[in-house]
Amino acid sequence: MINPTLRFSNRVENYVKYRPGYPTDVVDTFAKECGLTQNSVVADIGSGTGILSELFLKNGNRVFGIEPNRAMREAGEQLLGKYPAFTSIDGTAEETSLVDRSVDFVTAGQAFHWFDRERARKEFARILKPSSWVALIWNERLTDTSPFLHAYEELLQRYGTDYAAVDHRNVDTDAITAFFAPQPFTLRKFENRQVFDYDGLKGRLLSSSYTPEPGHPNHPPMLDALRALFDKHQINGKVSFDYVTLLYFGQLIRQLEA
Repeated sequence: MINPTLRFSNRVENYVKYRPGYPTDVVDTFAKECGLTQNSVVADIGSGTGILSELFLKNGNRVFGIEPNRAMREAGEQLLGKYPAFTSIDGTAEETSLVDRSVDFVTAGQAFHWFDRERARKEFARILKPSSWVALIWNERLTDTSPFLHAYEELLQRYGTDYAAVDHRNVDTDAITAFFAPQPFTLRKFENRQVFDYDGLKGRLLSSSYTPEPGHPNHPPMLDALRALFDKHQINGKVSFDYVTLLYFGQLIRQLEA
């Protein structure tokens, strides 16, 4: 399996253009249920190209973007350079380089499934202020709400290089429970959607780390299958991805070292 910190290096352009954003319900939920204000400091772990970070920057928050992949991090720096409250850091979930008890929120958007969970938990508990919050967020693509989405899922299962192994849905409720234990967590769900023409659909496909790249023998037949899938299911030259945005949030108890 490719090193998680390197998986997206050749996919940054498509990632920036074609990955979904997060609904503003995320920030609204934090404000209503977790005390988020414009003065709250956020550490966005696995910040990538800055999709989730920008949601908090627009809210007026100071954001530390922690991202180990150089290409992704530099794309985020370019996109978010207009926000003086953004600080980009070459770090990981397990070693953020942030000081003890320095942030009010730790967030991970589309990233937690790549972490060493035990080490990340210790690091999050270290950098969080007392009574602060951790949020784990995914845009989960639905696979059965339309014939198109069902066929797209079949395409990934057929051509994906290690799709089943790295699918974020491998992080189940038991894993989330163990991460926050002994504290409880809350789950909120929000609707999300993207609409694509063929070029957008192709870019969305190629933004995924488990799809074969140019030069791989499965790359041409995968694109042929995608073209046929689009032609069959498009309506007025467009297809839709439906998502449910999953927001898990809770607090961590800082465990004393033995």
